[in-house]
Amino acid sequence: METLTNVLTAACLLLGCIMSLGAAIGLIRFPDLLSRLHAGTKPQVFGLTLLLLGVGFAARDWAIWPLLLVILLLQLLTIPISAHMMGRSGYRNKHFRSADLAQDDLRTVIESAESGK
Repeated sequence: METLTNVLTAACLLLGCIMSLGAAIGLIRFPDLLSRLHAGTKPQVFGLTLLLLGVGFAARDWAIWPLLLVILLLQLLTIPISAHMMGRSGYRNKHFRSADLAQDDLRTVIESAESGK
């Protein structure tokens, strides 16, 4: 049983680190704000989940699981909200490639808000 726990711990920690590294590389390599936000949120949350699972398996104590769950829930609440706010701010300040957007629904909302309708 201990060998299985060690394998699960190693797999979770390794995959979590790979996902977090992928998020970091995406933040550096992607060309615009909206692409970087995607790279910084999606794999980072999954990588953090795997890392927390690995820590839980490594601890071999049920008392740590509620703390890990609280950490995960706080991250799941804050990461999408902060990414949304950064995306809206970046959109309003034109820090993106408008040619890359297939459909721009936010433009009509902003134009109608600016015109006072």
